Amino acid sequence: MKFNELIEKIKNIKDTKEASSLLLSQINTPNIQKALNFAIKAHEGQKRKSGEDYVIHPILVATITNFFIDDENVIIAALLHDVVEDTSYTIEDIKKEFNKEVATLVEGLTKIVEIRDNSLIPSTSNEKLAKSALTFRKMLVSSIKDIRVLIIKLCDRLHNMLTLDALPSHKQKRIAEETLIVYAPIAHRLGISKLKNILEDLAFKYLLPQEYEKIDSYIKQNKEKFQLKLNSFIQTLEKLLLQNGFNNFEIKSRIKHYYSIYLKMQRKGISIEEVLDLLAVRVIVKEPIECYKALGLIHLNFRPLISRFKDYIAIPKENGYQTIHTTVYSKDSIIECQIRTFDMDKNAEFGIAAHWKYKLNTAIPNTSWLEEMKFEENIEDFYELAKNDLFSEDIVVYSPKFDTFTLPLGATALDFAYAIHTDIGNKAIAAYVNKEKVSLLHQLKTGDIIKIETTNEEIPRCSWINALKTSKAKYEQKKLCKKKEEEIKRKLAITILKTIFDLNEIKIKALIKTNNLCNKIEKIVDDENFLKEVIKKLKNTLKKKNLLYFKNVTLKEYIFGNIKILSNKPINEIKFNYCCHPKLGDKIIGILDKKEVEIHQRFCNNAEKFLDKAVFVEWIDNNQDRFFLSVRLKNKKGELNKFISLLTKLDIFIHSINLSKDGNCKIEIEFDKKRFNNIKEKISKNYKIIEFVPLKDAYNL
Repeated sequence: MKFNELIEKIKNIKDTKEASSLLLSQINTPNIQKALNFAIKAHEGQKRKSGEDYVIHPILVATITNFFIDDENVIIAALLHDVVEDTSYTIEDIKKEFNKEVATLVEGLTKIVEIRDNSLIPSTSNEKLAKSALTFRKMLVSSIKDIRVLIIKLCDRLHNMLTLDALPSHKQKRIAEETLIVYAPIAHRLGISKLKNILEDLAFKYLLPQEYEKIDSYIKQNKEKFQLKLNSFIQTLEKLLLQNGFNNFEIKSRIKHYYSIYLKMQRKGISIEEVLDLLAVRVIVKEPIECYKALGLIHLNFRPLISRFKDYIAIPKENGYQTIHTTVYSKDSIIECQIRTFDMDKNAEFGIAAHWKYKLNTAIPNTSWLEEMKFEENIEDFYELAKNDLFSEDIVVYSPKFDTFTLPLGATALDFAYAIHTDIGNKAIAAYVNKEKVSLLHQLKTGDIIKIETTNEEIPRCSWINALKTSKAKYEQKKLCKKKEEEIKRKLAITILKTIFDLNEIKIKALIKTNNLCNKIEKIVDDENFLKEVIKKLKNTLKKKNLLYFKNVTLKEYIFGNIKILSNKPINEIKFNYCCHPKLGDKIIGILDKKEVEIHQRFCNNAEKFLDKAVFVEWIDNNQDRFFLSVRLKNKKGELNKFISLLTKLDIFIHSINLSKDGNCKIEIEFDKKRFNNIKEKISKNYKIIEFVPLKDAYNL
């Protein structure tokens, strides 16, 4: 029975006898019969939200599992996967009644439930699910030792998604989002495309019903037309293959699955009509060499889109996927052609499960690359996940020794360095792509040969994190930056106290030690109340030793736009140093120079070099908004000063000014947005306004 037919049957089963009959028609042994009876007895009286007998669920999970894994112990474990969790039976009971392997598999499935309960926020919470779901996925992948446990769990989740209609809307969406964040990516990494595709489409249907309906409507309206195009192409292709000596081949056709269409539309900013590979055929042949012969015939007879050619046979994906992809014009259609062998087809459809499904006489596949999934974190919602490397197109690059590395599209040389080894990424100082020196943020493309130079020291690059593409690179850089920030905060805390007390570093450190503040002194950088508390303690210590003299250590508050400063020194103004471009919300430091405070990002290398005097600074919300203003100035001496004077008179805080050669003055300013119309009117009397918009809109242009 084909997978789609099986799923359609399962959707309509509401009766225990019918579910049992379907399972036994697929696999019927004395042990399966025994496990079936055991499950029915164990779950007796239990009902699902839909009102059906609960045992229907594990029976149908076992039926789906059997499609992917032909292994009696695995099917028995699928039948019993909820017994320990939901009934009085224990793992020892399972072991005694069946065998140790079944008990171990059931224990692994029970462990997943425990991890999920501990990791996920409850469905009653209004918090976003994504962050806790990613924690769950990381723990799940780390803890499961037997891949078969994950495959059963994927089948369990599939049946839950098929019966989601019985739940209220808010629970449907949370389970769907969890499916998209946790389970579909695992199916993808395991190479089980059948499970990945159906899980994504079912989740998509509940998460974005309107977008799903638009795609569904378009596909249904054009289905007959699409099928005619596919049939015509297949007939031509079959004839070509037969004429050129192919006698053992198969051609399949398909329309791209819905969530994949949606992602492509989002990534490329296109409509469904512009998606090139909606239609696809798969040519399946006997030997790898025949794949290339078939490719030659296709390219000789149909005009190819060369930019869309990928050879995953020569360079397989990390999950073992092997297929040649090419896209060609056929009359008025564009059709994607996938070419692979029968063995490659089994591997692509069933992924790692093919080892058990087809009884392959090989070692259990290596899954060490699953560890990469542990690094995914801090993604706010599933839209962001779509941009992650799990869902992006791949590139394949090489080391100088021609080892291959698969990276997500847009990956940088530093991402490649981390793909080699964490130490290489942490200590990278230079990159050479195809023997030419490039930035470590240089974006790579398929076929590049990359050499990385390293130093002996780890280098945090905190402003680069968002430019990196792989989760491992982001994760490792965040660790380095956290360590670096702790060092900076400690140094900054001592400098702030030096400035307040006019004492050298040795004396300040001695005072900190005397007051038992060594382990928490860095808190003063971000906590104004703690800073005042520390000052009070140090002041009392100095008084006791008669060392304070008549110094004033009382802090005064200064407000400049969105910046608050605490200092016992007089301050007339602040300025932003654009070596590091500090922006609203960035972690910042304030360097005191006479009566002026210079604002830098906390990780700014320049600031660290000149960190001799510092003050407490923080951003505040003063109900002011930032705006981007571009005006045309006359080409006359003093015109810029005149314009700035006008802004000052209007009580506008200036963040930055950029004067271009063509006379345009681009400026970031801050004021209460209620004054916008009044300010615009006054500026426009003397100057031509080219653009005047809130800064958040300016960034989106």
